[in-house]
Amino acid sequence: MIKTDGLTKVFRTEEIETTALNQIDLNIKEGEFVSIMGPSGCGKSTLMNVLGLLDNPSSGKFYFLDEEVSGYSESQRADFRKANIGFVFQSFNLIDELSVYENVELPLLYLGVPAGERKTRVMDMLERMGVGHRHSHFPQQLSGGQQQRVAVSRALITNPKIVLADEPTGNLDSKHGDEVMGLLKDLNQQGTTIVMVTHSPAYAAYGNRTVNLFDGKIADEQLNGNFHV
Repeated sequence: MIKTDGLTKVFRTEEIETTALNQIDLNIKEGEFVSIMGPSGCGKSTLMNVLGLLDNPSSGKFYFLDEEVSGYSESQRADFRKANIGFVFQSFNLIDELSVYENVELPLLYLGVPAGERKTRVMDMLERMGVGHRHSHFPQQLSGGQQQRVAVSRALITNPKIVLADEPTGNLDSKHGDEVMGLLKDLNQQGTTIVMVTHSPAYAAYGNRTVNLFDGKIADEQLNGNFHV
């Protein structure tokens, strides 16, 4: 599904040049759950931004569904993201002024999905995520775990090819963190491809494979014993 070849990202200012990603060669198969680990500043978030087409690499090749996307313009990246990628963030990124229903509906509005279909899809997704009874509530009326379930619902509502989760448990206590990880594992077992950044070895083990980054390079990779593709 995803292949990178010599992927490099360099940030430049007038005074300094920083190589955030250095010759990354990575393959992610359809149906995998890949965990990405490494110390702060090792390039994890930069890699997720490039894989999510939020940013272009400085050099190297990036193939998504066999399409070379590394040179896409901003508008091309936006169209590709909307059609193929769901995002789950550490900070939930829900809109406080919108209800749970409206937060999850938003991506479908951007895609021009008819109102009747939107209602069916949103309510079905919220029920699937166990927060259907909260559809009229606002984010601040929910627990952290419930907010992340809503965020996952929003990420999945467009039926993306892949979900990118950047520290999805970072703002949660252990109980709610375990709930969200169980949810991601269930989604993966149903066929959703997931790439997740985490600082937790225990949560990384939910994935089929762990990729360890250090100083912008892949230091090593390991299978976690539950690879099922």
